[in-house]
Amino acid sequence: MHKPLLLTSLFITTMAMAQEKMTPERLWQLGRVSGESVTTDGKSVIFSVSNYNIAENKSEKNLWSIPVTGGAAKQLTTTPGGEGDVSTLPGNKIGYSLKGQWWEMNADGSGATQKTHGEEALSNIRISPDGKYILFSKEVKLQKVSGADHYPDLPKSNVQIYDNLNYRHWDTWEDGNFQHVFYATYEDGKIGTPVDIMPDEPYDCPTMPFGGAEDMIWSPDSKSIIYVTKKKVGKEYALSTNTDIYEYNLADKTTKNLSEANKGYDVSPAFSPDGKSLAWLSMAHDGYESDKNDITILDRSTGTKTNLTKDWDNTVASFHWSKDGKQLFFLAVIKGTEQLHELTLASKAIRQVTTGDFDISGIVGQAGNTLVVASTDMNHAAELFTVALPKGTITPLTSVNKAIYDNTAMCKIEKRWTKTTDGKDMLSWVIYPPNFDPNKKYPTLLYCQGGPQSAVSQFYSFRWNFQLMASQGYIIVAPNRRGMPGHGVEWNASISKDWGGQPIRDYLSAIDDVSKEAYVDKTRLGAVGASYGGYSVYMLAGVHENRFKTFIAHDGLFDLKSWYGTTEELFFANWDIGAYFDPANANAYKQFNPSEYANKWNTPILIIQGGVDFRVPIEQGLQAFQLAQLKGIKSKLLYFPEENHWVLKAQNAMVWQREFFKWLTETL
Repeated sequence: MHKPLLLTSLFITTMAMAQEKMTPERLWQLGRVSGESVTTDGKSVIFSVSNYNIAENKSEKNLWSIPVTGGAAKQLTTTPGGEGDVSTLPGNKIGYSLKGQWWEMNADGSGATQKTHGEEALSNIRISPDGKYILFSKEVKLQKVSGADHYPDLPKSNVQIYDNLNYRHWDTWEDGNFQHVFYATYEDGKIGTPVDIMPDEPYDCPTMPFGGAEDMIWSPDSKSIIYVTKKKVGKEYALSTNTDIYEYNLADKTTKNLSEANKGYDVSPAFSPDGKSLAWLSMAHDGYESDKNDITILDRSTGTKTNLTKDWDNTVASFHWSKDGKQLFFLAVIKGTEQLHELTLASKAIRQVTTGDFDISGIVGQAGNTLVVASTDMNHAAELFTVALPKGTITPLTSVNKAIYDNTAMCKIEKRWTKTTDGKDMLSWVIYPPNFDPNKKYPTLLYCQGGPQSAVSQFYSFRWNFQLMASQGYIIVAPNRRGMPGHGVEWNASISKDWGGQPIRDYLSAIDDVSKEAYVDKTRLGAVGASYGGYSVYMLAGVHENRFKTFIAHDGLFDLKSWYGTTEELFFANWDIGAYFDPANANAYKQFNPSEYANKWNTPILIIQGGVDFRVPIEQGLQAFQLAQLKGIKSKLLYFPEENHWVLKAQNAMVWQREFFKWLTETL
């Protein structure tokens, strides 16, 4: 069983009286656990722990090992700097990158040796299965962008020149450089002449902005490289999600598109243990980034491709091959939690393996009949667990944060079902403060999720942390409104072109339903959220009919026309809203545009904006703040010049948390 969930309400209440509440400072003391791999002998799990130093405004990541059967964890690395690209190697060795160089050590941490000593740092390093080659990525300059590029006699000019779209992405301006995949011969740290397998191609691998080493893998026989990229440029790139899976043959240096027939995303390639099959995640529609995610499998001998989850009414988050190659384990959100599933290849039968009020947030590896996974719940950050197959029994493996949580008051968390305005059943998570007393009245926050097609499950965020919010004395209501995965493909897809319609009515249904409880202070309701959640807050500010006493919007979309004109991934804007200059979308830009309801704004609002957020650019937050100020509404702008759509720097995040709760104290 998932031990944290065995605590009864009475036990939680009793313990909380002697424990401390979660605070921003305590939250940032937690070690951030990530599973890396299972050693080749199947005896140990390699995992990493990142710890943040607030005073120094940085983190330190180290590798650890723990027996698969449980026991004491052992720290393997102590060298300053974060280890990455962790992989298991023949001879029960561990390989990893550190500061752009390749290192190897024994599985017990002994014999750690820096193998490469190149002047140039390498990224996304992978050693071939036969140990004869090294794979990595690095930037290649292919296009002229700067003034100095065009006019070498003006080296001190500071100008960027563009004649096409995709001139910036996520938080970075296009500079004419592209990430390419390289391989070279490798012998005990000595690297031969690198070969660019994408010569002169203005495409990125890993894919931008979030791709990593998973986008470039070796075939088991070391004869080919599988990589992911979107071979489009300029406007076509900005309008399309059509990434493909490519195979580069080392012998004849040819490249083949393995997913050419599919026009949507194709990502996350992984070979079966015997190398006879290649599986990947696939979406059918070009331009739809939150389409149903299926598992496609390619038979290498026949060339036959099969969609294994085509008829399954849900969407796959990630997958992992079983050791014997007869099953695929995958993760998917099901009614508010992310669970482990098993797909048997012979029958295409799908079975849910785990069940409970927790998330299985990652699959690390398999040892015999044991699967190692990462798991979270709203009271606990990620730790590693083992899953006994086939039964699905879950047992804690790591306990990195046990000392902190043993002295931290837990929150009661409940599922609540609400009838929506169109008669559907909607799940909400309700998170109660420690020592919750139903005879008292509590201020209550409606949490509006971003995405917009991302789940409210048992995740544990280090910013939008429900345990932290509730521990300050607030009840949190987090609805699985229209547009979220886990409730069927139709529910997930229905938010597109209806942003300000049924999803907003779902939010109001959720808060109105919870407000019927005697312990909810209906005079002290707030709404908070980021991205689409920030958009939701801006919409609610104009249509809430005085339900809410305060609002907090982070990087939200305030004016859809100016947002469409400045955002970068236009495929998202086109699919979910449509171009403002197309008459077919005129009603959406009128009915679902928060700025159209500016005359009805009358409630205090905290507006948070990242300075290098190109997904929801700076004018969105500034327009909302200017409106509130000009209308004489109590308002505050929290501006982070160096942050993107998220807040990543430790001290910035601490300011975010302190201002968040300071605002609620002042206005709620």
